[in-house]
Amino acid sequence: MTPSVTIFVRHSKSCKYAGDEFCKRCNCRKHLRWTQAGKQYRKTAGTRSWGGAEEAKRRLEDQLSGKPQAPEQPQGETLEHAIEVFNQDKENQGLTAKVLGKYKRELDRLRQYCESGGAYTVQAITRELLTGFVATWPDMYPASTTRSRVRDRLSTFLRFCYEAGWLPRIPKLSPIKVERVPTMPLTGEEYRRLLDTTYATFADEPGRGAKVRALIQLMRWSGLAIRDALTLKRAEIVHDKKQGLYLIVTSRQKTGTHVSVPIPPAVAEEILAVSNGNPVYVFWSGNGDEESATKNWAKYLARLFDDAKIISGHMRSHRLRDTFAVDLLEKGVPLEDVSKLLGHESIKTTERSYAAWVKGRQARLNTLVTATWKE
Repeated sequence: MTPSVTIFVRHSKSCKYAGDEFCKRCNCRKHLRWTQAGKQYRKTAGTRSWGGAEEAKRRLEDQLSGKPQAPEQPQGETLEHAIEVFNQDKENQGLTAKVLGKYKRELDRLRQYCESGGAYTVQAITRELLTGFVATWPDMYPASTTRSRVRDRLSTFLRFCYEAGWLPRIPKLSPIKVERVPTMPLTGEEYRRLLDTTYATFADEPGRGAKVRALIQLMRWSGLAIRDALTLKRAEIVHDKKQGLYLIVTSRQKTGTHVSVPIPPAVAEEILAVSNGNPVYVFWSGNGDEESATKNWAKYLARLFDDAKIISGHMRSHRLRDTFAVDLLEKGVPLEDVSKLLGHESIKTTERSYAAWVKGRQARLNTLVTATWKE
């Protein structure tokens, strides 16, 4: 016997019809309910209109009765519902709360922009509409690198809609030209000056100078990004007594990529001597959140760079990571190995920033070209 499907409403808290689950007059979400083999089932109707719910009910009853299913026409899939399903899919994939928050914020802006132009469904998204939406980004996202990442997330959503059958094709998004910050390693003299200035910069803050100096040493000799360095655990500084090595063994927070980097014994001992009242972490107190701690320590480094008279842009901490990478490349370490030490997911990422520093690459190219002259 084919189960009977009932339409009911899940009202919002502010709905004046909240006491009537069969109300046809409100704009709250419609759901379907039925009982089969003694078990009750529920599912969303995927619409706020009663008429749309009736159509969803009919399709479900046909399915439960075993009737052949005609291909569903993806007409009228609301942007709001599509975004909800997409966000749930990303949550199922185990994305961090921070990344999920970015998707939700950016897609909500897309929905608001589309609705302000009279487009309420996925099918109403056009390239013209997207072009206008992208034109609003410079005010919200001044950095071209940020706009490029937002574009990638929007493309991911559009592809999801296409694969779900809601879009006949994926509207094309124009590429974002990224203004890349040039790689700027510290010179040996600059690095020494940075270390020599730490205690003077933080003379009024007992213990701060030693911590900042140890952090600088860690980043310079391990290549860790500032957040990874700040949240380094004491257990992640491994002493291999057989080889007489200290290793930083951790995973990058940005990519989850495993890294294992040897550091000089004197540097390891200086780092391990840091005391912050937390038995787990070397630098981070464990209080508050990691992002706030990273911003605070970035300010400490900014003060130090200024006092050491080292001219630099806003990516001060990254210059220590650059120094680690460039030093290895100039001494002949292959780009592929440096990529692994940096924890990059792809060697292409390493090439974008460090290809110009690969020792012998240009000399080899020169040899290849000049060799052709003799032929």
